[in-house]
Amino acid sequence: MDAELQNAWERIQSKYKLTGQDPMSYLEGLIQGNYTKYWDYIQVDTLLSIQHPKTDYPDELIFIMYHQITELYFKLVLHELQQITHNGKNISSDGHDLGWNAALDPEFFKMRIMRIVRYFESLTQSFDIMVDGMEPQQFLKFRMALLPASGFQSAQYRLIEMSCCPLIHLVSADQRLNLKDETSIETLLDHIYWNKGATELESGKKTLTLKHFESQYRNHFIAHAKAYAHKTVWHKFKELNLNDQAHPGLKDALRQLDLQVNVRWPLVHYKSAVRYLQRGSDSTQATGGTNWQKYLPPRFQKRIFFPDLWTSDEMERWGTF
Repeated sequence: MDAELQNAWERIQSKYKLTGQDPMSYLEGLIQGNYTKYWDYIQVDTLLSIQHPKTDYPDELIFIMYHQITELYFKLVLHELQQITHNGKNISSDGHDLGWNAALDPEFFKMRIMRIVRYFESLTQSFDIMVDGMEPQQFLKFRMALLPASGFQSAQYRLIEMSCCPLIHLVSADQRLNLKDETSIETLLDHIYWNKGATELESGKKTLTLKHFESQYRNHFIAHAKAYAHKTVWHKFKELNLNDQAHPGLKDALRQLDLQVNVRWPLVHYKSAVRYLQRGSDSTQATGGTNWQKYLPPRFQKRIFFPDLWTSDEMERWGTF
């Protein structure tokens, strides 16, 4: 046995000795096991089987698949955010440290933020698939079969927001000053900005879209907000010493993240809504009955993850640059 093979065998013995099994048994299992195939590993057949249009309009398939792609990107974003908020440790889905204990140094921080920026860039740049990729006549027909479901109900997107900044930054702009000293997660969630995007236009009451959303996810949101109360992206940045905060490109990466999530992503949705729902001086309600004209444009919400990284003039012009 040459030295390289001997070293590999010793590593195998070290890995499996705690199982109480003979390492040779695992080698035999490797021999007996089937080869990995692309379609099995990626679960292609399953992936291609989860599109279930509710109508016979062909363009509904585009609508479904683009939203599914979006949710996959959101999962990637949350994967990166988890590494940042756990100080660079590789955490498994069940919360166990997988053994990669790199410290949250500023370069690691910057690179993970830039990964997220690229994910959102990919989404915003590909949104023409939605804006120009469906016939308006088809969309206006099949959308009626989707009521009251809405992209507003993306829980992963809300988890991304809550992982990035203190919850007060996500409170409705007209309530932030009044609630700046509020410590109750439940109270802050009651005044979260997205609630205004799911109120009935005439009565101001919660839409069924919002009621369903809260029923499904409110407890999860409360638990997530409490778990991240002191370890959001912004908290992790403030934990760095001043030299590390000034690490080349880190603040710029955070600013890019702010723009991608809170300006460019909402704007492409707004442009899509204008294309499909605006008809001259009249406008059609979104599928959830949401007030999209006031909810989607970032200049109205002025939702900013990291206000300390922006000048007062930039924040005043938020959503216009």
